[in-house]
Amino acid sequence: MDFEPYRGELVAYCYRMLGSFHEAEDLVQETMLRAWKARDRYDATRASVRTWLYRIATNACLTALEGRARRPLPSGLGAPGEDIGAPLTPALDVPWLEPFPDARHDAEARADLRLALVAALQVLPPRQRAVLVLREVLQFTAAEVADQLGTTAAAVNSALQRARGAVAEVGGADEVTEPGDPEVRAVVQRYVSAFEAADVPALVRLLTDDAVLEMPPVPLWYRGSRAYGRFLDRVFALRGTGWRMTVLTANGQPALAAYAPEPDGGHRLHSLQVVTVTGGRVARTVVFADPRVGEAFGLPARTDGDGFRPER
Repeated sequence: MDFEPYRGELVAYCYRMLGSFHEAEDLVQETMLRAWKARDRYDATRASVRTWLYRIATNACLTALEGRARRPLPSGLGAPGEDIGAPLTPALDVPWLEPFPDARHDAEARADLRLALVAALQVLPPRQRAVLVLREVLQFTAAEVADQLGTTAAAVNSALQRARGAVAEVGGADEVTEPGDPEVRAVVQRYVSAFEAADVPALVRLLTDDAVLEMPPVPLWYRGSRAYGRFLDRVFALRGTGWRMTVLTANGQPALAAYAPEPDGGHRLHSLQVVTVTGGRVARTVVFADPRVGEAFGLPARTDGDGFRPER
């Protein structure tokens, strides 16, 4: 019995449930091990291998989430900041939401991995979270989900309605244009060019009026193109100009690996920036500065000169 063809979609599912790519990979490995040990008890007349694996993965996720705090983004914790010069102190006690490295696993439904939706899922109780993902994203029937959760189809449908309402209330259902869209690619390339040139006015012109900038693990976040631009002025004043960026994808969205200049002429990985483009402008940028994020995306910690340009 070969479980490997399901690994990618299971990692994506566990990521939606947990908000952590690293934990998702670990739980899928645990799911595979449990399935292998129980393979002699698998009943093909009751469920497909895929459905059976999702039942095991769901139980593993629900167990892992017992007593856990949700994984937020800074914008989910309070009001936007007003002081552009506020200390950039990481809140290392917060289990921050992590980005999903698209290139690591072949998972369908990339739009349903986008950061806003995954962040919205984290506000749901774990069982509602499972119902919403299993029904809406993965298209399991109410009866199948009821069997996976040990409940009734009526209870599943009720939980689904509550979950839909909660996600809509926190804004997780916003439309996001695909990263391969020509207009999106053009906007991202203009953003990269302006950032590498430290051209803050050009960057601001690419933003929506209410653009959001947030920077986990720093709990600060800012709203509005003016605040966004003023903060970038601060970044270039502190870290210098001559940055280098590489375009990737994360969560089915454009992402930028940002390398800050070093005194010796090289560049050091500063952050992975996940960008939301709507209506031809940048509406949100989430700047992940945790070194483990760079490792998950396979990004080198340092580059020499201008030579680093992974495949786009």
